[in-house]
Amino acid sequence: MQRRKSGRTRQERERFLAALANPVPPGGVGPRVVMGKDRLLAVDPVRYRCSQLAAQLADEWVEYVAATGVTAHAQVYDTAIDRFCRHVDEHLGARATGVSLAASGLFDLLVGWELALSEGYAEGSMRPRMISSALRTLIVRRDDHAERLVDADLARLARGTALIGWGETTERDEFKRKEKRAIVRAAWQSAHDTRRRLREGWDLAEQGRHPMSGSWTRIPDLLWGLSRDEITPDDIRVNMPPVRQWSPELRDLAVGKAGFLPQFARIQLCRWLFRQLYPFTRELHAFRVLLMDATGYASEEVTGFGESDVEFLPKGVRLTLLKNRAGLLRHRAFRDRGAAESEGQLTVDWPRREASEVVRQLLAVTARVRAKAPHVTDTLFVSGSVRNGFDPYFGAWAPDARGGSFGEWLDVMGIEVEGDRHIGRMRKSVKVEKAIVTEGRVDAAADDHTEETFANHYAQGTTLRILSGRTITTAQQHWFDKALTRVDGPTAVTPGAAGEVDQGQLMKSGLSAEEAEAILTGQLDMGVSHCKNPYESPFSLPGELCAVAPLRCLECRNAWILPSNLPQLLLFYDHLKHLRTRLTPQIFARLWGQSWVNLKAILDDRTPEEVTQARKHIAAGDAVLDLPLSANTEFDA
Repeated sequence: MQRRKSGRTRQERERFLAALANPVPPGGVGPRVVMGKDRLLAVDPVRYRCSQLAAQLADEWVEYVAATGVTAHAQVYDTAIDRFCRHVDEHLGARATGVSLAASGLFDLLVGWELALSEGYAEGSMRPRMISSALRTLIVRRDDHAERLVDADLARLARGTALIGWGETTERDEFKRKEKRAIVRAAWQSAHDTRRRLREGWDLAEQGRHPMSGSWTRIPDLLWGLSRDEITPDDIRVNMPPVRQWSPELRDLAVGKAGFLPQFARIQLCRWLFRQLYPFTRELHAFRVLLMDATGYASEEVTGFGESDVEFLPKGVRLTLLKNRAGLLRHRAFRDRGAAESEGQLTVDWPRREASEVVRQLLAVTARVRAKAPHVTDTLFVSGSVRNGFDPYFGAWAPDARGGSFGEWLDVMGIEVEGDRHIGRMRKSVKVEKAIVTEGRVDAAADDHTEETFANHYAQGTTLRILSGRTITTAQQHWFDKALTRVDGPTAVTPGAAGEVDQGQLMKSGLSAEEAEAILTGQLDMGVSHCKNPYESPFSLPGELCAVAPLRCLECRNAWILPSNLPQLLLFYDHLKHLRTRLTPQIFARLWGQSWVNLKAILDDRTPEEVTQARKHIAAGDAVLDLPLSANTEFDA
């Protein structure tokens, strides 16, 4: 799969910036440029033989981005145009000149391109379908305009079912609670170190003067010039003496990832100087972590509000949060946890989970960068840096930039986590904590999205699954134990040391001598059990003979079950098992549910040898179960 080179020359960047300031009209000549999430995106039709086709798709792309306001996904459309136009050039060769969406012949090319998109991607990747859907969206959008011609067959294909599936996604699990605590502690430490470094850097700049009257190798003078915009990084490159004349101190400051390399020494030094004055990309991850932890909101929301979206309250802060994916704009107040205030500033700044304090620190850390980037008003996450070519940059934060990703921040802070190192797992961790605190109330845990979203994306975490499993197991065990120990159930007697039940053993279980003697001699045998007193049945009037034996003996507190009752119990088990096939589960549970539970519990306590021996007695005809005629007739009501 051929990929487009991402590097651009300075001339190209200047050309694209000019096109962004003065857009090319639809159908015109020149590159189509949009502003993505963190960089310029451009489609230049002259790069393709099918330049007319590329221009038509690029015009729809520019209009679509302007109409929808998409930024992060704008690159998907850019990629789709590039991939398809390269495919057309490859297959049509010189005939690609003059090809357009209105001409016939693109139908088969689109089908072949879409079916081949999965090549080069891992199995189950969603990327091919995203690219395919992006191109189809642009074709359909053009076809929606009557004055913009699109081949009928091509439009019908674009509006139809996609030829490739969406692939599979694996839900990210939340961080372990130990991992999350370590991340939050590291974030507070990182924020503290950032504030300290910037404070010391600006204090050092106050000690300097202009390098022309001071020295181009003296750190305070260089910081003084950069902090007051009296010099630029390029001035440092031009005016500094050769590297071989640098002091050991300067050499130490110019060390990069690959060590000290003379050819990169000046750019490394300029980057170090900028970091003493302005926050850089990687360390802003700490403030995102702290805001997500304090508010419970998603990454795009806590990084998507500007200074005008912040209102400090007497005991907290109100933020205006925008969720691009759902198109939701919300105003949320976050209260402090009873912290004392002194002259408008909180007395303790870490480690506390208070959104107001995190926002205060973020405002202070990024104040000077925002002053140099007045065009960035939709976020407080801005950084200053020196890019290739000694160009100073002040602008919006790029959290996935090379060398500044969340995973690299974890590495620098010395934090090890299992699984994917993605900031989305922090959001899940906070949601899990909220679910635990609210004792599983979904409406409370899903306070910033739908309950369906919570069930599909957040309730699947390992922590909640374990807690849910424990809760269900505990509940089941509770009711099972209750069923076995209920006062209305029978008493099962196990054989003594001699292998038989004697009178003394029955008397120890709560029977009188007369009752124990009557049971042992079979005088109180009711069929499936013996009865302590058949004239005190809970199912009949006092003084009357029990009218429901033996059908309800397994639910009666007067029932005493001896080892000799095992054959009849097995026969009764077979009877109930047959009823389960004839009755609906609801009716069987209502009529026989408690007897079934008690009977299974009693039989489970018998050894396989005892059960086998009892079955032999049944097969030999030595054991029978006498049931009333009504036992063979069941009614649904």
